[in-house]
Amino acid sequence: MSSTPATLVVAIDGTSGSGKSSTSRGVATRLGIRYLDTGAMFRAMTWWMLEHGVDVHDPAAVAARCGEPVLESGTDPLNPTITVDGTDVAVAIRSAEVNAAVSPVSAVPAVRTRLLELQRRIIGEGGIVVEGRDIGSVVAPDAPVKVYLSADPSARAHRRAAEEGGADLAATQESLLARDKIDSGRATAPLTMAADAVHIDTTPYSLDEVIGQVVALAEAVEART
Repeated sequence: MSSTPATLVVAIDGTSGSGKSSTSRGVATRLGIRYLDTGAMFRAMTWWMLEHGVDVHDPAAVAARCGEPVLESGTDPLNPTITVDGTDVAVAIRSAEVNAAVSPVSAVPAVRTRLLELQRRIIGEGGIVVEGRDIGSVVAPDAPVKVYLSADPSARAHRRAAEEGGADLAATQESLLARDKIDSGRATAPLTMAADAVHIDTTPYSLDEVIGQVVALAEAVEART
């Protein structure tokens, strides 16, 4: 593909550990377009709540303060950044404390409304790969390319444990499945596969193979435009 339309939006949803981030960054790099990790935005919001002593299990308390932090997401797929009130939190938002608190914060409707506005503003006219859990269904329902990634729980646990420097596999798998249950069961914008999304089970494929499949979908869309 010689060029990618500036209006192209690639929505990539899926479960934790299915390869969303690596795939999304790889696709954006191959296509020469921007990249947005919406999960990092929810983690950044969660980090701010913890830093300011907000009870993350009190939806009303979280809702009351979710308009305060200033979040900025960099969209370079080779160097994605996330800051809160000017502070680089790219490392801090991956802590165990944030991992344990991000689901309840993400389930608060006011938080999702605030971040939805930011996400759509960043998406703008397009030219971007967006990853998350409700991109194809809520954030960008008109995206011409929608993909839902999944993987065998064991494979997901191995990948996540490797990312975290050899964490306990059984505990990691239990944590991932618990996160799935919370995210799929929440009332507002649950984790779901859009009706018109292409489902890719990444278990048997290498990262490059998954990236190639998604790029091929984008090329097919361009060929029709």
